[in-house]
Amino acid sequence: MLNGLKDRTIALARSPHAEKALFAISFAESSFFPLPPDLLLGPMAAAEPSRWLRYAMTCTVASVLGGLLGYAIGMFLMDSVGDVILRVFGYAGERREALEAQYAEYGLWVILIKGLTPIPYKLVTIVSGALHFSLPVFVAASIATRGARFALVSWLFQKFGPAMGPVIEKRLGLVLLGAALLIVSGFVILHFMH
Repeated sequence: MLNGLKDRTIALARSPHAEKALFAISFAESSFFPLPPDLLLGPMAAAEPSRWLRYAMTCTVASVLGGLLGYAIGMFLMDSVGDVILRVFGYAGERREALEAQYAEYGLWVILIKGLTPIPYKLVTIVSGALHFSLPVFVAASIATRGARFALVSWLFQKFGPAMGPVIEKRLGLVLLGAALLIVSGFVILHFMH
C-alpha cells in the first residue's frame, strides 16, 4: 500500500499542481501523513533548479503549519486521535512512554534533532502538544530544523540532479543526523558562551 502511495506522490512532481501538492503533503506529514515531502521536493528541485529555494520554503512553511495541527492534536485530542496516530507509527506502551520521558527531559533538543532526521515529525508535534511544550519555542525550533532539512534536500537535488535520489534515499538519515549534530553543537556553544 505504501509503495503505491509513494509512487503516486513522486508522480505529482511532474504535475502542473506540483507546488500545491508539495504544500499539502508537507502540511499533512507533520501531523498524520505517512510519507515525507522529500519524495516530492527532490524531484521538483531537480526538474526546476532555479526554484529550489522557493520549494524548500514552501515545504518549511507548510510543515510548520502542519506541525501546529499536530501540536493541537496532542494538546486537545491526545486520548483519541493522537493516540491512534502514535500507535500507527509504532509508538505505543513502553515506546511511547520512553519518547515522552525523553521529551520531558530534553524538550528542545528532541525537536532540534528529530526535526532534521527521517524520524516521523508528527511524533514530535503531537507529543509537544500533549506535554504542553512552549509553543513559541516549538515554532522557532520547527522553523530552524524543518527549514534546514528541506533546504539541504532541495539544494542537493538542484545541484546534482535526479541521480541524488538513490543516494539520499539510502543515506538521508546519516546526512541529516550530521546536520542535526552541527546545529545542536552550535546551540551548545552559544549556551556556554553566555
